[in-house]
Order: sequence, then C-alpha cells, then structure tokens
Amino acid sequence: MNTEEKPTKILSDEHQNILKVIDALTKECNVLESGKELDKDFFEKAIGFIRNYADKFHHAKEEDILFVELCKDTVKMQCNPVQQMLYEHDLGRNFVKGMEQGVKENNKAKVIENARGYAQLLQEHIYKEDNILYPMADEALNQQIQEDILKRFKLAECEKFKKGDEESYLSFVKELKDKATN
Repeated sequence: MNTEEKPTKILSDEHQNILKVIDALTKECNVLESGKELDKDFFEKAIGFIRNYADKFHHAKEEDILFVELCKDTVKMQCNPVQQMLYEHDLGRNFVKGMEQGVKENNKAKVIENARGYAQLLQEHIYKEDNILYPMADEALNQQIQEDILKRFKLAECEKFKKGDEESYLSFVKELKDKATN
C-alpha cells in the first residue's frame, strides 16, 4: 500500500481544505477588528463548510471509522490520543455554535471571539493529528485494516454527501483561494 492510498493521507488532504477556510476566517476577523461591517454571507458559508465538510464529512470518517479502529483492544499504541481528539472536536463544535449565534445577533465581538477560538483550536488540532496521531495510526494498523478503512471511508462519503455536495464545499475553498490571490 503506498502513502497515496492510506486513510490518514485522505484525512490529511482534507485538513488542507479546512485550513484554507480557517485562514480566511482569521483574515475576516482582522478586517472586522479594523472596522468593517460583519459579512454575514461569508460567515454563513464558512459555518456551512465547517458543519458539513469538516464535521459531517471529515470528522465522520475520523470519529466513526478511524478512531473506532484505533480504540480496539487489538491495536497497540504506546499512548492513545483519540479521547483528546474527540474532546477537541466537541470544543470546535461549541465555537461554531457561538459563531453562528454571533452572526444571528449581529454581534461582531462574539463572532470574532468564536472564530478566533475555532481557528486556533483547529490549527493546533490538525497539527497534532497530522504529525502525531496519523503516523501512530499508520504504524499501528496493518495493511488489511487500512484497506478496510478505505472501503468504509468511500461508503461514508456516499452516505454523508449527495452527489455534488463535496464539490460545492470545495468550490467555496477555491473561491477563498482565488480571492486571497487577487
């Protein structure tokens, strides 16, 4: 099995899309702090991306498939950071709720506080997954289990997203990238 086919590579690639949205959130907070009005449309799209792509699509594969595998008694790891990762997923969801409430209330300070909290948490969280948890998982899970996880990832993707959903969220990421380069 080459690294292109590993479940952790798929998840790490998805992290890159999530990080692009986090970068845009941070930039938007900076302009809000310099006096710009709250761009509700941007934040609603970002929240939609986080809830659907990051949480429903990406976290579902981590939480329901990879993490479950890593917590089996047959998997040997020196330490298992899965519970901490799950805790951080929940913290992230709370920041997203706060951001959404701030948008509904037109409360810039609340939006900024929660967007910045989410961005900082996720940047650190993604670093830990990409550089600690995923290499541990690659070492702990044999090729057969990884191939099985890949199959379950494909099924989960089909169950979680209707045809075209992933593309619409990735087009939001592309839109942010294009906006950043202009």
